[in-house]
Amino acid sequence: MREYSIPALVDIPASASLTDVVFSRAAQEPHAVVMRRRTDEGRWEDVTAAQFCDQVTALAKGLIAAGIHPGDRVALMSKTRYEWTLIDYAIWSAGAVTVPIYETSSAEQIEWMLSDSGARAVFADNSGHAETISGVRGSTPALEHIWLIDGTDRPDSPPTLDSLVQSPGATDVTDEQLDQQRTARKAADLATIIYTSGTTGRPKGCEITHLNLLADVRNAVQGALIEVFELSGSSTLLFMPLAHSFARIIQVGCLESGAILGHWPDTRTVAQALPEFQPTFLLAVPRVFEKVFNSAQQQAAASKAKARIFQAAVETAIAASKAMDGTDGRTSAPRIRHALFDRLVYAKLRAAIGGKVQYAVSGGAPLGERLGHFFRGAGITILEGYGLTETSAAAVVNKPSRNKIGTVGLPLPGVAIRIADDDEILLRGPNIFLGYWRNDPATAETLDADGWLHTGDMGRLDDEGFLRVTGRKKELIVTAGGKNVAPAVLEDRLRAHPLISQCVVVGDGRPYIACLITLDPEAVEFWKQQHGRPADADVTEDPELTAEIQQAVDEANQAVSRAESIRRFRILGSDFTESNGYLTPSLKVRRNLVTKDYAADIEKIYAQPK
Repeated sequence: MREYSIPALVDIPASASLTDVVFSRAAQEPHAVVMRRRTDEGRWEDVTAAQFCDQVTALAKGLIAAGIHPGDRVALMSKTRYEWTLIDYAIWSAGAVTVPIYETSSAEQIEWMLSDSGARAVFADNSGHAETISGVRGSTPALEHIWLIDGTDRPDSPPTLDSLVQSPGATDVTDEQLDQQRTARKAADLATIIYTSGTTGRPKGCEITHLNLLADVRNAVQGALIEVFELSGSSTLLFMPLAHSFARIIQVGCLESGAILGHWPDTRTVAQALPEFQPTFLLAVPRVFEKVFNSAQQQAAASKAKARIFQAAVETAIAASKAMDGTDGRTSAPRIRHALFDRLVYAKLRAAIGGKVQYAVSGGAPLGERLGHFFRGAGITILEGYGLTETSAAAVVNKPSRNKIGTVGLPLPGVAIRIADDDEILLRGPNIFLGYWRNDPATAETLDADGWLHTGDMGRLDDEGFLRVTGRKKELIVTAGGKNVAPAVLEDRLRAHPLISQCVVVGDGRPYIACLITLDPEAVEFWKQQHGRPADADVTEDPELTAEIQQAVDEANQAVSRAESIRRFRILGSDFTESNGYLTPSLKVRRNLVTKDYAADIEKIYAQPK
């Protein structure tokens, strides 16, 4: 199959905007809980539809009093928190356009996004961010205001969120003025400019309209993900950066559907938050699920008996999941074993992520079939999906009733998929962005005259219309022998190993495929304890650890032909992280930078004698 589409379930009126739901819900169900926010004392407090609307209204009036007009760009640089969503909807209610900035962005990146977007104002999470923004102000002539989310009203500090809300001008803005400015923006108007994190070059600003986000969300909520969002007491805890389009679409989806939204600022401590909040569904990238699995596996490795039990539980869960698809036989014996392991293993895993999670939505990278089957067999169905910032996030997703593990699912209602002659994935639908902000050449390269988005990803459709992503078009490696190799197949399998954090397959113009590998610091620390190595030992060339990595490489090689297989690898002494610049904020490896900076390590691989 080369093309597949599903008709739209919901058409978006021309007059619609993202803010409509805030005011309609406050009028129709003022006491309904729309969010929960954590207090400084560690309690989760309900936020009703009426309370949220009042806060959005007050902040939007502050923006109007400050001179923000419809169409103006207002930047938002903050960690994931309640105020992020509040400010986002207040910006939209003032008729303005939100420009998200990752809190980890460098001064150079911040300067580019503020100047390129022409932002007139920016909200900063804290004084440190405000200082960085102030340092680039000379290159951002349009920038007039900096407001602090957390801060004091000291004379030397920027004004705070509270001072903006309480300013005399804000209290003078009438409800009629606010409504006039809010409703001036229609479905076809720009809602946000989201800058792609960019594995190469400067980030490009994706122009996303109110229509794009509403069409994406409403067709997902009423279609593919209806069971997820409309569960009784449906709720989720966002811990991914809201500057990422993937998290942003869930924020909008919760308000549109009635699911309760919570926020958590730090992925490193989310294990504490999940049992507190007890969400019914989660949103995460595959690395999060890999960490959950690897952590459980490491705890079980404390004794040989526990390790055997865990391994048996894994195989039983996978078999149970495959039985749901009719791809594995099912007898009474597996059911009995499954019930036993549910008490011993699966229930503890579910409790660790809050105890109520039934579904998780995964995107950003391939999950891996084995992990998908394990979690479903353990009672948590992971729905893998696919999309880009340019598709307003979601474009394709599995649904609870039709979940084909190993694929990224079916197109959302209203979306069409086409596989080009060179296997590139093309997408078309109401969720496709307008283009790149002030960058017509880049837009022309990505959007063709018929409205098809050229994703740069390669894939194939099965006979039911399910999409399987096979790699990146531009990342294809061509060996000296002329063999085309898609590195994602190998890299995704390798990253599933507990000891491996990141990997980059190399071999362009070389006689064979090789790989750079980084180790997971937590997993290596545990490995040292288990194998009697000193805590400060360098194990990158430890024969026993190298043998374990070689086994992971051998298993990954089973997915490809010999000409595509990894012949050699090199373990690096430090990990690829966002802070050292080798990962984007969406946790994608900056492949070009890695191969440039680690050129000497690559040369050492190929300099070894046969």
